[in-house]
Amino acid sequence: MSSRAGAQVSWESQRTFDELGRPLRDLTFCVVDLETTGGSPTSGSMITEIGAVKVRGGEVLGEFQTLVDPGTAIPPFIAVLTGITNGMVAGAPTIDSALPAFLEFATGTVLVAHNAPFDVGFLQHFAAQQQRPWPRFEVVDTARLARRVITRDDAPNCKLSSLARLFGAATTPNHRALADARATVDVLHGLMERLGGLGVHTLEELQTFTSRVTTAQRKKRHLAEGLPHSPGVYLFRDQAERVLYVGTSKDLRTRVRSYFTASETRSRMGEMVGLASSVTAIECATPLEAAVRELRLIAEHKPRYNRRSRHPEKTHFVKLTREPWPRLSLVPRVLDDDADYLGPFGSRKAAQSCLEALHETFPVRQCADRIGPRTTRTPCVLAEMGRCLSPCDGSADEATYAAVVRQLRDTLLRRPDLVVEQINHRMAGLADDERFEEAGVHRDRLAAFVRAAARTQRVGALSGCHEVVAARREDDGRWAVHVVRFGRLAAAGVIPSGADAGAYVEQLRAGAETVRTAPGPVPAATVEETEKILAWLEQPGIRLVDVTGEWVCPVAGAVRELGVHDRVRDSRRALADPTERRGLRPTHRPAR
Repeated sequence: MSSRAGAQVSWESQRTFDELGRPLRDLTFCVVDLETTGGSPTSGSMITEIGAVKVRGGEVLGEFQTLVDPGTAIPPFIAVLTGITNGMVAGAPTIDSALPAFLEFATGTVLVAHNAPFDVGFLQHFAAQQQRPWPRFEVVDTARLARRVITRDDAPNCKLSSLARLFGAATTPNHRALADARATVDVLHGLMERLGGLGVHTLEELQTFTSRVTTAQRKKRHLAEGLPHSPGVYLFRDQAERVLYVGTSKDLRTRVRSYFTASETRSRMGEMVGLASSVTAIECATPLEAAVRELRLIAEHKPRYNRRSRHPEKTHFVKLTREPWPRLSLVPRVLDDDADYLGPFGSRKAAQSCLEALHETFPVRQCADRIGPRTTRTPCVLAEMGRCLSPCDGSADEATYAAVVRQLRDTLLRRPDLVVEQINHRMAGLADDERFEEAGVHRDRLAAFVRAAARTQRVGALSGCHEVVAARREDDGRWAVHVVRFGRLAAAGVIPSGADAGAYVEQLRAGAETVRTAPGPVPAATVEETEKILAWLEQPGIRLVDVTGEWVCPVAGAVRELGVHDRVRDSRRALADPTERRGLRPTHRPAR
């Protein structure tokens, strides 16, 4: 086993300070290569040689090389390939002593390998076998990186030997660990040089680089300069100051910078960045405040590149009217008319499905005509089918109809049992008759009703509460405090270190927004905002500082029915998505 200091290699260039990431020139890399008896440690293959080179800023700091006794015969074809024979490894250290020595050499560096999953996989396997903690190495794979940078015009493939020739490596790879590691160092530097011309200067950018991000996008990185490292909302604007996109992040500068680097690969966002001429930021005290401000700004500006939350005003409700013979109807908004409402629904289709579920259970009239206390008309088809109590022909008993309406109102506000039992019974009968498509229609109706009822009950409970003050210790140890009035976020803050918590909360309440209650069950904000607030309030560790008013939900409400419908929805999505069927998650995630 040997370790020696390498020759001094200069890497002179102007140093810059980039707050966003860690500049590559300031990092220490450990470039490693292994020789083994086969392709997989899980199939019994063993390491026969470890070679590594430690470099920083183009300067070789040290080298590590050792043969390893595999404890088994080296296959002849491996011996021919690598030149490592059984006689050479006889008496060499075993992996039990070679691995700890390598880890000591590499600790505190960024691990680099050509086809890193192979080399790092072997090392991790034997570390686990020895019950040795694996250091939290960050890993750079030069093979993967090369596939994103090198074209067929540059090299026929991305093998180490081809790349070494392309970049004029001082060492020719020969399937010996240290020689291959030295060649990989030159390949790494060659790739860095190319990427530097594309605006990639930090480890974070290097690890996520993709050629799908254009040079034009990268050149706009200056738009992120001056933005703070704090939670908040950012707005991309075009030359006419029109808002193109609104997003939120816990770290504004880092997130905005990612739109101009390899982290952002969506073609739609690339188009948006091409039009952007400025980015403005609004700092927020807490992530919840940032999320709420994002919703409000999207609703205000309706940016063309935001797909969600642009039209919170486009809603639908199911209304139980207040008239001599009440009925259910679809309406676009809630009025201050003392009627009962269910919703909002994001689409008319969902509202219609919920309405059909209710009509299937309760025989209230479905006609839109005004009917007085005493009316005699020809009954409709629904009355003849027994699906309406038929107040239109004067045959309905007022007391009986009123009792049905009371049950309906109780179902909307408190207990969904009647609808759930009725439609489940109907679905079971259809399934027994193998009429599965019809059963699916009823399932979707029931799901639409349950989700709407649960949403109305949860949101309505908070919306009817004059004020809720709550606090939670965040990950950084500080206490975040939010003041919520009638379902709307009225104030947010973080208690300063050493401050009097009670006095700070009172000051926050005194300066909070004045909020007027909205009619009916809807909050004094968009329902989406109130649901974000509820999600925060339902986190573990929440402390209720003060509640003014009653914040209660029905014990037997629709929320308890959500579980089964969520599982059905998730199963249907998994069947529709091949990656979900394999137990995988899609690799792309929408940026905020």
